[in-house]
Amino acid sequence: MRSVSEEPVPLHEEFIYCCGAATHVLKCGPWKDLSKDENKNLPRLLFMIIPGNPGLAGYYRTFIKALYCGLNQQYPVWVVSHAGHCKPPSGMEMIEDTDIKELEDVFGLSGQVEHKLNFLKKNVSKDVKLVLIAHSIGCYIALEMMKRASELQVFRSVLLFPTIERMAQSPQGKLMTPLLCKLRYALYMPVYLLSFLPEAVKASLVRFALRGMKTCDESSITTSVNLFSVDCVANILYMASQEMMKVVERDSTTIKQNLKKLIFYYGTGDSWCPQNYYDEIKMDFPDGDIRLCEKGLRHAFVLDASKEMAAMITDWLRDDLTKL
Repeated sequence: MRSVSEEPVPLHEEFIYCCGAATHVLKCGPWKDLSKDENKNLPRLLFMIIPGNPGLAGYYRTFIKALYCGLNQQYPVWVVSHAGHCKPPSGMEMIEDTDIKELEDVFGLSGQVEHKLNFLKKNVSKDVKLVLIAHSIGCYIALEMMKRASELQVFRSVLLFPTIERMAQSPQGKLMTPLLCKLRYALYMPVYLLSFLPEAVKASLVRFALRGMKTCDESSITTSVNLFSVDCVANILYMASQEMMKVVERDSTTIKQNLKKLIFYYGTGDSWCPQNYYDEIKMDFPDGDIRLCEKGLRHAFVLDASKEMAAMITDWLRDDLTKL
């Protein structure tokens, strides 16, 4: 594997319905369809990115390009948005117009787990091995996927800034839980009013909000304009409210069963999963690959450190991939 390159890479973008909900998918690499078993040219491995919340695929655009290049363009790298977090293109509704109700609560936390499993079932051959790279609440989703679908051929699972326990008790959780669980409806009206602003003004507001960063990924700015959509924000906040209520105890059983497949990466100043969470899981699983960030990366690394994170992951997996 080589260092991250700046050269153009193939990027395929599509909006689909998965479990009846609008879903944004970004794919790096020439492999657009991994569901046909008869295709002998299928890659042996798929890197699938599971986002945090907001679960907008666009935030990971630079990340998957850098990861794909770092992997010598040998393996496809896909990112699948959370159900209903993306603003669908003109002519496409947030929920599919059908009489078939595929999932009771697709926008909820449990529904988002089933959403990812359904996506894999319909779009990826069962013979293709998986590297799950999950971020924030995506780490909880990844562990749940491994728990609910043990038949998945998960080769490795990389859990970045993992919010997998005691979210409401974390410093940020204590601040956000009352807002998310009791006051989130009050946010809908200002978002609705802001949605009428011209796109250029929305982008300017995002730039102003992110002005404190020395460098900010341009794709993060364009993606953040989605947050001026009431439907998107409603689904994002609804999922977040469930996170505060449901992500309580760490699933140590699933972690123990899959320990050799897992890499954990905790932040030193992360207010969603503070360092004492790292200390405790490290004590409980001394043989696990559990790392503490030494680079000062923020929880939302996609805003300004996508290439750096991609380079680290390719380095972590280098030896494992040579054994395939």
